[in-house]
Amino acid sequence: MSTALFTPLKLRSVEFANRIGMAPMCQYSARDGFANDWHLVHLGSRAQGGAGMIMLEATAVTPQGRISPGDLGLWKDEQIFGLKRIVDFIHSQGVRAGVQLAHAGRKASMSIPFAGERLLSDAEGGWQTVAPSPLPFAENTSQPVALDQAGIEAVVAAFAQAARRAGEAGFDFVEIHAAHGYLLHQFLSPLSNQRTDSYGGSFANRTRLVLQVVDAVRAVWPAHLPLLVRISATDWREGGWNPDESVELSRLFREHGVDLVDVSTGALVPHAQIPVGPHFQVEFARRIRREAGIPTAAVGLITDPARANAIVQDGDADLVLLGRELLRNPFWPEEAAEALKEPASWPVQYIRAAPKGATQREPLTQDKVG
Repeated sequence: MSTALFTPLKLRSVEFANRIGMAPMCQYSARDGFANDWHLVHLGSRAQGGAGMIMLEATAVTPQGRISPGDLGLWKDEQIFGLKRIVDFIHSQGVRAGVQLAHAGRKASMSIPFAGERLLSDAEGGWQTVAPSPLPFAENTSQPVALDQAGIEAVVAAFAQAARRAGEAGFDFVEIHAAHGYLLHQFLSPLSNQRTDSYGGSFANRTRLVLQVVDAVRAVWPAHLPLLVRISATDWREGGWNPDESVELSRLFREHGVDLVDVSTGALVPHAQIPVGPHFQVEFARRIRREAGIPTAAVGLITDPARANAIVQDGDADLVLLGRELLRNPFWPEEAAEALKEPASWPVQYIRAAPKGATQREPLTQDKVG
């Protein structure tokens, strides 16, 4: 391959066919955490489109950790089967599958966005939310209670058990969600963490929980499979979590067995002034990659194939994750290959529509999945 975007990427024993991935995007379409036909068709169609990896949406490690009642979950063994069905189809398209494990913390107990995105009442099944400190996210969100030591230990254990279930479902990698104002991010930032115990105050204390989660997940997640963490590199607010801390934490991640940092920003506090625009978060992925010495993923309004290729080629990131662009166009990776004059692999059923030079995509057989 002549372009960086279409060179394979290897993390531990897992090889991704190219450097294009689907970012985790909540569908708010589950019931009691169970995946259904919507998830199969939605995720399967993106796998048909030729991305190197498909990452499932934020998947709650406890019922209380859901953003809404429509979130996927991995808090009980019965949820494994529906996810395995999806993983098997993704593998049939020659694509790697991952899942993002999450706990929403103080941003939980909300209605699904299609219902107006509001705090659920008790009559609607709303639940008590938790956080590092009893500080609500916004006026229309819940008043959380601060986690005590037992609650913190339960969260760590829940992430580990969800990772175990992810392994049983056949996922190739897992990602720990420590970004976008959810529970682990809430512990990282001084704006949401005002604790005075060993989980608050200093950098070492505020990062304690996420590193405990990383260690617990790494202990149960197979050693030959990669572990990712998503962070918000900055809160975009004075006094909040910042890029210098993100670099320092990423160095610790590397020492604790993390294989790639998925670099996003923001969402801890409302009304932050964020300079949203094409590729606006790439600079943070670049800095973490170069200063922390760990592979990174770049995400955020990346839509142009040439620019996506340049991000990888210039060493800004090892992987480009697309969100909305893949919602609009599941076949963006195949179209990007054509634009960059790369031979693309297509599902055999669609090969009659493929451009000249396209190859038939091969499934990931059991020996390749490992």
